Amino acid sequence: MSKADRSGLPTEEQLLDAAVGLFAQKWYGTVSVAEICRSAGLSNGVFYRYFENKEVLFKRILERVLELLKTAVEGASGAGPKERLEDLEERVLRFSAEHPDLVSVFREGQYRYFDYERRLVALYLRALGQALGRGVELAEYLFALGGLRFCATQRVYNGAAIDPASILAIVEKGLFRGMDFDPELVFGGTATPLPLPLDQDARARLLKSGKRLFGEKGYYETNIHDVTGAAGLSVGAFYTYFASKEVFYAEIIEMVGKQVRGFIARNLAPAAGPKPLNRLERELRGLWLWLVYLSIDKDCYAIVREAEFVLPDAVRDYYGRFVAGYRKNPEGNAAPGSGIDDGTAIEFLLGVAHYAGIEVAFDESPVNARAVVEAIGRYLGRGFSEYLS
Repeated sequence: MSKADRSGLPTEEQLLDAAVGLFAQKWYGTVSVAEICRSAGLSNGVFYRYFENKEVLFKRILERVLELLKTAVEGASGAGPKERLEDLEERVLRFSAEHPDLVSVFREGQYRYFDYERRLVALYLRALGQALGRGVELAEYLFALGGLRFCATQRVYNGAAIDPASILAIVEKGLFRGMDFDPELVFGGTATPLPLPLDQDARARLLKSGKRLFGEKGYYETNIHDVTGAAGLSVGAFYTYFASKEVFYAEIIEMVGKQVRGFIARNLAPAAGPKPLNRLERELRGLWLWLVYLSIDKDCYAIVREAEFVLPDAVRDYYGRFVAGYRKNPEGNAAPGSGIDDGTAIEFLLGVAHYAGIEVAFDESPVNARAVVEAIGRYLGRGFSEYLS
């Protein structure tokens, strides 16, 4: 909303609306109170009549998103579970399309203040339970709504060609239909770490220290002096290898993607015996390895999330390389004859992994993580078909 359009709103609403527009385009740390007031056409002093500080305002926006989503997704209508589930899925897609700025702000909020994501998941669990007419668990949310949430944001922000009918078909009947999995092949064996060079040159030392600092402190709170100091090098050495902090960050994002993909590829081979993995087993083992990797290297998650605002093109490339890996699969990514769009199936699988990473890897509970992956595997094989008759 423009300054002129919001002029008729109450003062507090003018500030909130201006802040939403700014936070949707820029990372929280780069938006100042003064900038919010300028955008709203108000003086700085007015801000503090309504909000103690920027954090209070930001959390007010997050609360509003939760309120709006609650209204949007609860009470899905339909004569039976199948119709109510379809209505719920449509409501989630529609909310993202109608409120892209609010969704964008919430995506940062879920990273900065994780309790809001927990509350959103609880809301989705209730809505999904209402649709199915029974209690639901985390794995069912991840399958039914994790993939959907990711597809919705990819469509709105990156122009991904998402087919809603394909999402519904996956949720209702599964993606790898008729397949089962051997838990020993999915979870067994040991993981081999990535090779660790014994003698790192100056460039590699800078990248290593930058990754750690960006993961711990964030892009804007980390300066080049911090990076070079941690690497035991001079500022001049930094500019020998990197033209700017932004170029450096882009290379770290690329490095993170290579490390994740490398770890999964290195350990994807069958864990027990010569039996090859079927398509479902390979997907589940890849998901399990992703969660294992996140439990070892949590910095990669923070780096990629912040980069969505700092270097969005680099993040699109990050996910694009995962998509390219899926497209190389000779078996395809959907059951033959299912009519499911392959591109949508890929984004759906990425979404399940993305939200599984958020919900499972960070509770440091590998037993729970394994149980969630096993449940996701059952739903990828048959969907919610047994509950929708």
